[in-house]
Amino acid sequence: MRAFCYPLLLILFFSCSNTKKSHLELITFIPKNTSIVLKTSNIEGLKSSVNNSDFLQKISETNSYKNLENTLNNLPYLKSTSDILICFSKDLKDSLQYSIITKHHQQLFKTDSLTNYVEEVLSYKNKTITKSSLNNNTFYSTIIDSIFFVSSSKSIVDATFSNSTVDTELEKIYNITSNEKTVSAIIKPNNTFLKSFFIEDSISLKTFTNYIAADIGINQDDLIFNGITKATDSSKSLINVFKSTIPQENQTHTITPSNSDGFMSFTFNDYKIFETNLAKFNNNDSITNKTTLFNDIIEVGVIYQGKNHAIALNSIDVIATKDALLSEQNNIDSYRGVDIFSFSHPLLFSKTFTPLISFNNVKKYCILDNFFVFSGSTDILQNIIANYQNKTTLNKKTYFQNIKKHLSDASSLMHVVNPASLNTILNKSFEEDLNYKLNNYNVSAIQFIYETNFAHVNGIIKKSKSRASLNSISEELNIKLNTDLLTNPQFVKNHITKQKEIVVQDINNNLHLISNKGKILWKKQIQGAILGPIEQIDIYKNGRLQLVFATSNMVYVIDRNGNDVAPFPMKFNKGITQPLSVFDYDKNKNYRLLITQGKNVLMYNVKGQTVNGFTFTSANNTIICQPKHFRIGTKDYISFKTQNKLYILDRTGKTRITPKTSSSFSNQPIYLYNNNFTTTTSDGNLITIDTRGNASIKSLNLSEKHHLETTSKTLVVLDENKLSIKSKTIELDYGDYSTPRLFYINDKIYVAITDKQAHKIYLYDSQAKLLPNFPVYGNSSITLDNIDKDRNLEFVSKGENSSIILYQIN
Repeated sequence: MRAFCYPLLLILFFSCSNTKKSHLELITFIPKNTSIVLKTSNIEGLKSSVNNSDFLQKISETNSYKNLENTLNNLPYLKSTSDILICFSKDLKDSLQYSIITKHHQQLFKTDSLTNYVEEVLSYKNKTITKSSLNNNTFYSTIIDSIFFVSSSKSIVDATFSNSTVDTELEKIYNITSNEKTVSAIIKPNNTFLKSFFIEDSISLKTFTNYIAADIGINQDDLIFNGITKATDSSKSLINVFKSTIPQENQTHTITPSNSDGFMSFTFNDYKIFETNLAKFNNNDSITNKTTLFNDIIEVGVIYQGKNHAIALNSIDVIATKDALLSEQNNIDSYRGVDIFSFSHPLLFSKTFTPLISFNNVKKYCILDNFFVFSGSTDILQNIIANYQNKTTLNKKTYFQNIKKHLSDASSLMHVVNPASLNTILNKSFEEDLNYKLNNYNVSAIQFIYETNFAHVNGIIKKSKSRASLNSISEELNIKLNTDLLTNPQFVKNHITKQKEIVVQDINNNLHLISNKGKILWKKQIQGAILGPIEQIDIYKNGRLQLVFATSNMVYVIDRNGNDVAPFPMKFNKGITQPLSVFDYDKNKNYRLLITQGKNVLMYNVKGQTVNGFTFTSANNTIICQPKHFRIGTKDYISFKTQNKLYILDRTGKTRITPKTSSSFSNQPIYLYNNNFTTTTSDGNLITIDTRGNASIKSLNLSEKHHLETTSKTLVVLDENKLSIKSKTIELDYGDYSTPRLFYINDKIYVAITDKQAHKIYLYDSQAKLLPNFPVYGNSSITLDNIDKDRNLEFVSKGENSSIILYQIN
């Protein structure tokens, strides 16, 4: 799969042996010759993340991507409630096969509703295997000790019955993976997807290590991976040349020109130990290079620029390193005040550091502070000198600083590449020759940090964004679901991060929770369309928030992991006709859930019990708006209306105010505006009722299709194409407008409206002035808030029928 999947974690490793198969864990069923294992607990999230990833879509023409895509296509049919393993391996004919392993349960694979599905049961030698055909794909499955095993190869399923051992080293690697990111991967060097991480052809994955395990975050604009790598043979894997050394801070980026193709840096605290390890790896009986040049070096960097390379030595004793070069002080040139000397040992670096360095034409060098920079090209030395003096080196670039946040300062081996080099490495891995158009991926990085007998791995492939200008609107995410949207996306709070996430329902009644990075955290099917916005409550009074809402016959309370909270969902035989109202009278989390059924209202507590103290039962007619709770002074008011009566009750459901009016009301909500109960009449007038029941009617001459929204002091009205904010009215183009949304954030009023016909979102301030750079594209009402840790506001809207767009106001 994604050639670049790597990582960060801590663990102790011991010797490798084979043990009896327990038939309990998924790991024990991994087929022999498996070269890549993917683990996920969220198939829908993985498939969505792959489809929404800009980077993965750019490499979608490769055979590797298509193999992954074909495998993922049928995975949504598995309704797994636990981890799923996806394994890629070669069969006896050297053909690539996949296998899928998960815990079995009754609802795991339901075939009743599947079209084009055919199955045949094969029974022989005490084995039962099901041969299935779905969407022109044939696969084989069986159940062993509550484990469901399916594969594209019958022989692999056959072998599962007799395989009695498990690779303990693989098991230990597997046990360090987590479910915190989109997917985890275990990669062996003999896989068909990933051959190398490096520009240097002399460094292949086959000789580099034995296992890589990584937790991979697949976001729309980046892939971030953290994990470990381990080689079991200490002398035959390149990663082990760093054994018994301490990683040092990588500083090669401070002299790498920003216009270079990238760099590689490797570090050590003791050159002699590193030299000995490297000699063992290269099967050298003795160290042939007796130079003292490297004695005071803690970092060796290789800077790539086309076919030219430069080698940078980071010295902790500049005087001693200069002394080692006393015989190499023939000044042949000078550039910008920096002397360039000749060097008489062009093969020294390739002989000393093979295979890390293969460049063997080193004839010149210069000194830049604590760096001794060698090359065969005057041009590359001059480029390094110029960029170093001009402070235009890689470390000064914002895009490099952004990826550096995901990396450790010190590492044993670090590799950073530009888009062209990344393209080359991908083609090397995929064994193809394609242009992936990666121009926006200014830098990508991977690093290895050696511990006792393994190394941490961190990596990032990140799309760079141009710096947003003041007041600009930037599209942060465009999240595509597999199904059209039913509701407008809205923000909900993540009680762990204190940031906001996105919740939306699709036309199959699946509710999706999506992170503010675009990752689908879970998908849950519910019964019916959600009425109104989703609320959040803290049902256990412990700071953990749950989603609460109603459909036409159900009331749901769902925790942040997508699980129902008992005793919910509650089912109602009689239809629910208005959105669920949630009241917290004293802000002490003693919630009341008010359910509207035609002319009746029912009040429940969070234990699903009827609140006996609430005595109101029935209105005079059908209730036409969502009941609301207001507090004025120390008194509570519950308010709703029918077509010809407005009810204002106390907590117990008894009449608190009797309005002195017999108006015919519109279906617009009731608001508390200037401490008066405010709504509109069916003939387009504004009506306000004070706490004594006195009614005041103001003629607004509104049409039947008007919309009203207020805060305590700001009134907004939309009537056809006229939008009024406070006392100011603006005339919009004729269109199909959403209900205006009013937001009060950081002491500022924002009014949002969307022309669904012209696909335009407008955002105004309290003075009815359109904010800069609006309108922008969108197809629904928006939700506006600050969803992350920066100071910028974001808003979310429907994009195309099945997509969600997240914008940021810079």
